[in-house]
Parts: sequence; structure tokens; C-alpha cells
Amino acid sequence: KVLAENDQLRKEGDDLGPRAELDYWKKRLTKFSYLTEQLKSPDVKAVLGVLTAAKSKLLKNWRALDIRITDAANEAKDNVKYLYSLEKYCDPLYNSDPVSMVDAIPGLINAIKMIQSISQYYNTSEKISSLFVKVS
Repeated sequence: KVLAENDQLRKEGDDLGPRAELDYWKKRLTKFSYLTEQLKSPDVKAVLGVLTAAKSKLLKNWRALDIRITDAANEAKDNVKYLYSLEKYCDPLYNSDPVSMVDAIPGLINAIKMIQSISQYYNTSEKISSLFVKVS
């Protein structure tokens, strides 16, 4: 169910700022971190041992789900890390008048450029465009 929700298109209001993007990824990180911890539990390992011993055909599906969950957790972790780097540049957008905001714009643009060039997951044009919409 969590993976199905993960694959759905996000619907957001036009009035959300960049903090909403960070909050979204932090919530996903929490969900997927919890799932990955559950996958490492002794009970799950015991069930996997039984399935392996029985040469169950379910193992193929299990491995595919495990890979998807791990990838989603890694994506959320990576995105949270990079979006936190924007926080110091976004604070003036929330706490300053329009004239004072101008000083933060070059740093913000450079930070987004860095995310686009370095991030393994956040470097798509769709995600960067969405971030720019939230910033504006």
C-alpha cells in the first residue's frame, strides 16, 4: 500500500512553499525508514529463512518489493539531505519583506543548481521545476 501511494502523482496547492517540499520528504523518510527497520526484524528474517528453505516462488516477489522499499527509503533520505541545504536560503522567503528577499535569491539558485547536479534522485526536471514553483 505504501509503495502504491509512493508511485501516485502528488497533488498540491499552488500556495505551498519550499518548506512543504522538505516536510513531504521527511514524512516519506519516516515511513520508509520504519519499513526498512521492520524488514530487518528477526521475525521477517525467520519467515524469509522458511521461504528460502521451501524454495518458494514468493521470494522473487519479496525481493522485488524489498528493493523498491529500500530504493524509496534511499530516495527520501537523499532528498531530505539536499533539501535541508536550502533551509538557510528559504528562511528569508518566509521571514523578510520582498526587498530583503532579493539578497537570498542568488544563494538559493546556486543551492538548487547544486542539488540538480549532485543529487541522485532529485535531479529530474520535474522535481526541480516543482521546487522552483514552490520557491516562487
